[in-house]
Amino acid sequence: MTELPDRRLLLVHAHPDDESINNGATMAKYAAEGAHVTLVTCTLGEHGEVIPPELQHLTGADLGAHRLGELTAAMRELGVEDFRLLGGKGRYEDSGMMGIADNDDPASLWQADVDDAARALVEVILEVRPQVLVTYDPDGGYGHPDHIQAHRIAMRAAELAVDAGWEIPKIYWNRVPRTVAEEAFARLQVDLPGLPFSKAATVDDVPGVVDDERITTVIDGTAYAAAKAAAMIAHGTQIDVAELYFALSNELAQPLFTTEYYELVHGERGARTESDLFAGVTLGEAS
Repeated sequence: MTELPDRRLLLVHAHPDDESINNGATMAKYAAEGAHVTLVTCTLGEHGEVIPPELQHLTGADLGAHRLGELTAAMRELGVEDFRLLGGKGRYEDSGMMGIADNDDPASLWQADVDDAARALVEVILEVRPQVLVTYDPDGGYGHPDHIQAHRIAMRAAELAVDAGWEIPKIYWNRVPRTVAEEAFARLQVDLPGLPFSKAATVDDVPGVVDDERITTVIDGTAYAAAKAAAMIAHGTQIDVAELYFALSNELAQPLFTTEYYELVHGERGARTESDLFAGVTLGEAS
């Protein structure tokens, strides 16, 4: 086995761009500090809505191929070298939003057997031996079927990996504290006239917003704000970035968070409020 760095972080996301929006500053921070950061993306986002008019001809596999290029560029901005597609390129396809016909496609992630998909992730876990896993909550943050499946697959893989010889010490879900979101949207209302977005989203549009007391871990990524913004800009089919704000295909402005928040759901809490995902972890163990 190739010698691994002492700190090893695994993130599981549904589509290209989810990682940069949710965890871009965290990924850049740990990569810059020498940790091994592994991203597993479950689909290529073949059914995402394309923002730039000149790229709206891209659909299906062509869009997926383009988004893989965007992901590659985004990882370059974050300094992350280890990024993979679950089960290999094209194994699982984007399921589209909940309630549409694409959900029923046998090739979609929504129709995947969770244990089969989890076993593909276990292969990555046994190779990388992460001490920290980051993924979505059971609702996938906002109810998207691929996000829900990514959660199920990640959590099931963590269970299966124990029997295969590796227990991930700490598992986190992506979160945003409600008061932070409310304050950020209050600033957005002031800044909105100077932005290229006509309307603002609401706190309820932000995935993973929870009451503050559920936040266990706060990662200050302000030093990596530029890297996160650049990674989001790289996902040009999906994200329009302007200063400290961005919009998706709905054209509704929302804050770009450079401090990122998490809820520890498995493992020992390193402090009342952690500032390090690896807090309390015995480092260096990879066997």
